[in-house]
Amino acid sequence: METIPGNAGGGIQASLGGRYALALFELARDAKSIDAVESSLANVRDALAQSEDFRTLTTSPMVSRGAAVKAVLAVADALGVDATTKSFLGVLAENHRLGALPKIIKAFRTLAAQHRGEIAAEVTSAHPLSDEQVIELKQQLRQRVGRDVSVDLSVDPSLLGGLVVRVGSQMIDSSIKTRLNTLAQAMKG
Repeated sequence: METIPGNAGGGIQASLGGRYALALFELARDAKSIDAVESSLANVRDALAQSEDFRTLTTSPMVSRGAAVKAVLAVADALGVDATTKSFLGVLAENHRLGALPKIIKAFRTLAAQHRGEIAAEVTSAHPLSDEQVIELKQQLRQRVGRDVSVDLSVDPSLLGGLVVRVGSQMIDSSIKTRLNTLAQAMKG
């Protein structure tokens, strides 16, 4: 087994989601399909965010193993995921581990970024960012951390404006929501 760049292996392997992500990463690396799997997982993550039914399928203990496998494979076909990711989703459903998908996806993105020599950053904004804004953000983060940065974008309208950026254990919170909360606390005295 090839070692994972950086120190990712130890920390990621410590969790159940991390172990599954590492297994998927090794399969994708051996099949030379890391980018395809990463793209497929992004589609799965978006589907989880947008579909209450899909979220219920992945988290409900009431869904039988057979029904979960059939349903998740149908969702995989509908999303057009690659064969490796589709098989992986089937294994998760068979093992009653679909609830770990968000953690698995996050850990896989970290492993893929480290494989490319990048640092993974989670960026949450109040509104979707334009391509130009993403490019500018990546340049700013690269200057700050000294390495290329891959960004995982999500939208949270409750932020009202601004960004929340997590790079490793560091968080940069410039959201209007946080500023308002800080101001409210200061006014309480």
